[in-house]
Amino acid sequence: MTALHIQGGVPLQGKVSIQGSKNAALPVLAATLLTRESSWIRNCPQIADVRHMINLLQSLGCQVQRANEGFVIDSSRAEACRMSGEAITGMRSSLCLLGAMLGRFGEVVMEHPGGCVIGSRPIDLHLKALRSMGVDFAEEDGRLMGRVSRLHGADIRLDFPSVGATENILLAAVMAEGNTVIAGAAKEPEIIALCNYLCACGAVIEGIGSSVLRILGGVSLHGAEYVVPADRIVAGTYLLACVGCGGSVLLENAPCDQMESVIGIAEAMGAKCQKDCERTGAERRPEYGWERGIYVQGPKRPLAITKLRTAVYPGFPTDLQSIALAVLTRANGRSVVEETIFENRFRVVESLRAMGAQIEELGQNKVSVRGILGLKGTQMEAKELRGGAALVVAGLMAEGESEITGCAYIERGYENIGKDLRDLGARIVSV
Repeated sequence: MTALHIQGGVPLQGKVSIQGSKNAALPVLAATLLTRESSWIRNCPQIADVRHMINLLQSLGCQVQRANEGFVIDSSRAEACRMSGEAITGMRSSLCLLGAMLGRFGEVVMEHPGGCVIGSRPIDLHLKALRSMGVDFAEEDGRLMGRVSRLHGADIRLDFPSVGATENILLAAVMAEGNTVIAGAAKEPEIIALCNYLCACGAVIEGIGSSVLRILGGVSLHGAEYVVPADRIVAGTYLLACVGCGGSVLLENAPCDQMESVIGIAEAMGAKCQKDCERTGAERRPEYGWERGIYVQGPKRPLAITKLRTAVYPGFPTDLQSIALAVLTRANGRSVVEETIFENRFRVVESLRAMGAQIEELGQNKVSVRGILGLKGTQMEAKELRGGAALVVAGLMAEGESEITGCAYIERGYENIGKDLRDLGARIVSV
């Protein structure tokens, strides 16, 4: 897919099944390195980032086979080697291989990870924590090199509840000698998913879902079958699209218990949300534990939000901020949006202004939005994953035709955003 063409102004109607979570699948796939056996990871989203991670695992000697909406990964023959620089620098989540490589091999050589340009996203927290577990790091020719003769447990306090740092510590800690305590750990559902997979492999982790995790190190891990939970960010994208476009949508399998802050904002914008699909007759898939979903009725026109502020989980997710911003461009009234996680999440503002949006910058990480009756379709370029999804939502709401290029970014997190939205009645074509 090189571009999306959208004829906007159509209310969304129908139902769409929510894919497996990108942010849960990637660290779980990295964790399969630790087992020295085969694991079956089901409900993996078919997205570019997952393909990159599979390629990285294969480059390390893992045997990978597709199997029923997922992958069987045999890591018994994996070997320490330098990973493909192109794959590493193109995907920020490859950083979770840092803890997995150190846990399995005691060494790692990798390019500095890349991904979307949404801020500096330093890895100091990762390195500081792993150093406290005995790892020595050095840099040479733009490469990060880490080595440890024997990982040991440590008491670690994170200055910020970083999801990536928490994941890397977990991956190293389950292989270390002795116990590790992570204070100030991230509490995102993706951390819970990683813990649940590791526990299915035999790890002992206490405090799952809290800000203090205790890991018993040195337990021999075995392979396991694991089902990746549904993607709360994809579900939130389509939920907010319905708020912006109007109509009524059933988000099958949406993890509503992970989306309280998003549902709260949608309802504040005038939407009606019914959780768990109790009266919708949604398809049940008990073999995946999928008995959940959200039914959304969008307003005729969204209401303004006095202040929308991103926060670490369970607050409003930074990954949905630009999408909410797009919806608020046609809200009735003035809204303020503040970004507290990444300093470069407002890259979509220029494109939204080109569509007629009235957005005023109130500082580096805060904007004021005065809603207008209708955006005008135009040509736009996606420059990062969630910003690209925001432009798609803006195109759906706009009058006339929009063209969005730079779709490689969008494909990093959405299996087939064009098809999903066509299933909801949108006039959108992938080219």
